[in-house]
Amino acid sequence: MITISHEAHYIYVAVLNEFTVQDFKEFEDSVLYELRFHGSANLLFDLSGMLGYTIDMAVEEVRFVRKHRRDFGRVAIVSNDQWVTWSAWVNNLLSDAEVEVFDDIDEARAWLELTTFKAETE
Repeated sequence: MITISHEAHYIYVAVLNEFTVQDFKEFEDSVLYELRFHGSANLLFDLSGMLGYTIDMAVEEVRFVRKHRRDFGRVAIVSNDQWVTWSAWVNNLLSDAEVEVFDDIDEARAWLELTTFKAETE
């Protein structure tokens, strides 16, 4: 199951239980909408409630990241799972986005909002 909300400075995505390709398609639709109107996006993935993912979702993720490699500024991932951290590292190789993994959601939010604050003051 996935929930998505458009916050002031990023798109918030929370995954609960299994992350399926249908969930990822919902994420894609939401992000493509944001990109159409703003040109780029920051993302906050809360994967702390994710129990696993399907192989077809992983394949779709790689395809999407490669196609949109320049469309993201920062991507914050909240998880303490070693496989999620490894996946973030692989995606970092495929994307121009700055990707960080956090244990705490508040730290992830602060990191994303710091980018916006820096951009507004420059």
